[in-house]
Amino acid sequence: MSQLICWLLVGLVHLIPALALFRPALITRLYGVQPDSPVFVLMHHRAALFFAVLVACVWAAFDPGGRKLATLLAAVSMLSFLLLYQSYGRPAQLGTIALVDLVGLIPLAWAGWHAFQQ
Repeated sequence: MSQLICWLLVGLVHLIPALALFRPALITRLYGVQPDSPVFVLMHHRAALFFAVLVACVWAAFDPGGRKLATLLAAVSMLSFLLLYQSYGRPAQLGTIALVDLVGLIPLAWAGWHAFQQ
């Protein structure tokens, strides 16, 4: 598996939540948070952070110099969610997200291993 493909796959994991930065209505659709809720602002900011991880992954796909940092950013994003998901009793509503993150760890591990070998 090439590093380009791995980084794009890891970026894809972050694409949908990142799109909410540009399409805030996705926040309501994906998470059920209404625009008049103060939590909406936090979720919108969360989308910006997902966008930052997405940009780092796409950058890493084409620039080996960014791969170590992208590995750390994506790993923090994905592993922290999985740990929180587990610690909160694996809520069924979040099962698909957990599965996507879990599967996404495979290309991340491969790409990250190569990033730190260089």
